[in-house]
Amino acid sequence: MTLSKIWLSSPHMGGNEINYIHTAFNENWVAPLGPNVNGFEQDLKQFIGNNKEVAALSSGTAAIHLALIQLGIGLGDEVICQSFTFSASANPIKYQGAQPVFVDSEKKTWNMCPKALKEAIEDRIKKGKKPKAIIVVHLYGMPAMMDDIMTVVKEYDIPVIEDAAEALGSTYKNRKCGTFSEYGILSFNGNKIITTSGGGALVCSSEEKKKKAVFYATQARDDSPHYQHSHVGYNYRLSNICAGIGRGQMEVLEDHIALRRKMHFFYKDLFASIEGIEVFEEPNDDFYSNHWLSTITMNPKLTSGITREDLRLAFEKENIESRPLWKPMHLQPIFENAPYYGEKVAEHLFEEGLCLPSGSNLGDEERERITNVVLEIFK
Repeated sequence: MTLSKIWLSSPHMGGNEINYIHTAFNENWVAPLGPNVNGFEQDLKQFIGNNKEVAALSSGTAAIHLALIQLGIGLGDEVICQSFTFSASANPIKYQGAQPVFVDSEKKTWNMCPKALKEAIEDRIKKGKKPKAIIVVHLYGMPAMMDDIMTVVKEYDIPVIEDAAEALGSTYKNRKCGTFSEYGILSFNGNKIITTSGGGALVCSSEEKKKKAVFYATQARDDSPHYQHSHVGYNYRLSNICAGIGRGQMEVLEDHIALRRKMHFFYKDLFASIEGIEVFEEPNDDFYSNHWLSTITMNPKLTSGITREDLRLAFEKENIESRPLWKPMHLQPIFENAPYYGEKVAEHLFEEGLCLPSGSNLGDEERERITNVVLEIFK
């Protein structure tokens, strides 16, 4: 008998999502916009706080794109981006005809290294290409070292975009990720802490910036009784039906975070006595991760030669999904000619790291199956 699949991070419904959808159908709000969109934005605004405004969009990628547009990024400009991330963090830079400049991670949070960031900025300025923006990522739900990063940024007066697609509910010094800068990015893809089936949001520092984002996201239609367009627009708004799913998901967001963190502590216990494996966790109490994905690094010199790939294949054999950590952007074929600053922290993480099943809908049966694989391979 084939064992049921244990996914890395699958959608987890709370129950009330269908009620918001039914209301939309009953009131014939089966349209791109409607009460659920407004309600979802308000729910998010209240959750993240810090006097931010939120525009609900079709994806986190769309949110990054609109942030770059509002910052005036265009052909030939340079944008610094964290190398250790998913390609969606960097692709919108290319949408604008700009050049990504990649920066390595530091070892504590796996996020943008402030020292490498400073090196990159100073070198690009020497070359006559001062970066126009910086994209920082809160990877796997772990907050970046925002104090150190913002100190560097303020010295050179460069705007920051926070990619908090994986970090909804994570905090640094009790402040929500995505609220430290001019723009923040959220994602509600099917594998995230909460989902709208597909969707995202742009966190803005003012109502004016939100209105401008919504303008661009709805085909940039001018204020006119007829259809008139003075700017290039995009079809980036979240639908009222998908926003209804989001409203129901917001009701269980805190529960989902708690359950993801429970999986993290499960792995902490599971690997505690196995030499050579480190479970990725907060460096100190300033950091609070939602642990969107629980991850480990493995040192084959200490694990009797057992590698990340050996463990991944052992899980795969038992129909359990796991995945290597992100392949750094500066190693990707599409970005092979982009400048890179730093050492080899991101490369080593890619070589030695593994993402483990982390869904908020995993139970004791799934944890037992995961445990059995680990005990078998390390027996």
